[in-house]
Amino acid sequence: MKSDILIIGGGISGLTAAAFLAERGLDITVAEASNEWGGCAGKFNRGSFLFPAGATLGMGFEGGGIHHRLLEKLHIPFPNAKPLSTVMGIHTPSGYLEYKQDRQQHLHSLSEAFPESAARIRSFYKEIWKIGAEVKKLLGTLPALPPSAFMDIADLMASLKPGTLTLLPYLAKTVGHLVKKHGLHGDPFVQLLDAQLIDSMQTDSAGCSAIMGAYALTIYHEGAFYIEGGLNQLGEAMAISAEKYGAVLKKRTWIKSVRKHNGLFEAEDQKGRILTADHVVSTVPVQNFLELLNEPLIRKMGRRYVQKGEKKQWGTMTLYLAIREEIIPENAPLFQQVLTDKNGAMAEGAHLFLSLSAPGDLIRAPKGFRTLNVSTHTDLSLWDTKEKYDTYKKTLRDRMISGVKKAIPRIEEGIEKEEIGAPKAWERFTKRKNGMVGGIPQTLEHALFNSLSHRTGVKGLWVCGDSVFPGAGTAGVSVSGYHVYRSIMRMMGKKYL
Repeated sequence: MKSDILIIGGGISGLTAAAFLAERGLDITVAEASNEWGGCAGKFNRGSFLFPAGATLGMGFEGGGIHHRLLEKLHIPFPNAKPLSTVMGIHTPSGYLEYKQDRQQHLHSLSEAFPESAARIRSFYKEIWKIGAEVKKLLGTLPALPPSAFMDIADLMASLKPGTLTLLPYLAKTVGHLVKKHGLHGDPFVQLLDAQLIDSMQTDSAGCSAIMGAYALTIYHEGAFYIEGGLNQLGEAMAISAEKYGAVLKKRTWIKSVRKHNGLFEAEDQKGRILTADHVVSTVPVQNFLELLNEPLIRKMGRRYVQKGEKKQWGTMTLYLAIREEIIPENAPLFQQVLTDKNGAMAEGAHLFLSLSAPGDLIRAPKGFRTLNVSTHTDLSLWDTKEKYDTYKKTLRDRMISGVKKAIPRIEEGIEKEEIGAPKAWERFTKRKNGMVGGIPQTLEHALFNSLSHRTGVKGLWVCGDSVFPGAGTAGVSVSGYHVYRSIMRMMGKKYL
């Protein structure tokens, strides 16, 4: 079977690229290993309950937001995205506060929670939001970093604004530098800050790029959304659009190897079938990607991809719970964080992210019930033997339930159904090596100009997803899918949306 473009993976990035490329009339095939669209933002059903597999909090659906812009370009109906005035509730070892979408309400909430640090926190956010505003302007035209072709450089130059030069002093700084600058080092507030960054940037304030961290902390206030039915609705919408324009979408098609022969890429799936294409777009993590390629292709790419593939990434454990609505506290936020460690640990059940289905969201749960995802970061080395795996799975599950009680005290009496998504389950569902999640942490070593490019250096071989700029999250991977689309169109001399 011959296509113009073969896309490996039907997650958000791959489906974004597929929809845009198909709209331009190209012959597109998408090969997805699982039985669901959306990848890390996919879903699964257990009886009458629907569970988001991973990503749950919607970002970028506001006017001018990345999803808003991309969906408009393709004339795709918007998912039912409900804006959240309270982004999340946060339970800390010292109390409870709410993360507000409105900036002044957010600062007021922080001032009440950390009265002795209130002035320094305000000063910190003033600088963070100033940086974030400039980054937003810079990224508004969707430049691709690092620039690895003339058009990338041209895009970057065109995106420069009068205030862009103010970002230069921050290129070699971390969020931790700004924490110290504003006298907040060692302050209890930093634990809350780390909780936001570990979920969005996969690293804490000490390691996070100041520019990327500031952008992440800014977009929380641009608009956060609850998507009725789950973020898988975005993937489904992109899949429908791609098919409308003629793309061939194949589920249960797991690409096991890729080589280049006589000018064409040849990809072999799990059944030994060969798919050929002029271009191949990989959406899988860099570690999986390298295992697909034969040695000649890896040599042509050089060492950069190999070096990034050696870097450690997080795993996750998620509890998927169907619970009776009656045990949920009144006015409980749909998204919550629970921080249980006084020393600020951000993994192994010490930091939990809770995602609760909305009342009346009958797509996810029947009347009288709600679904609840509870996730924590975990070090994958803790799961590397069967003996460790089986023991730690139970230990961590019990620790997580204990943490959930801070948000939902009656949780144990309200559980109707429970599924445990430990790393191997995540690996089976997404085919991500060892169950890794979240992409490469956005430290100085890996962010911005040190990111991986969507261009591999091999003509016709492209990458999108959370291993390349701009990183993880549905908004980030959507941008990477658009970058691939735009670059292919330019290579072909065609116009693009």
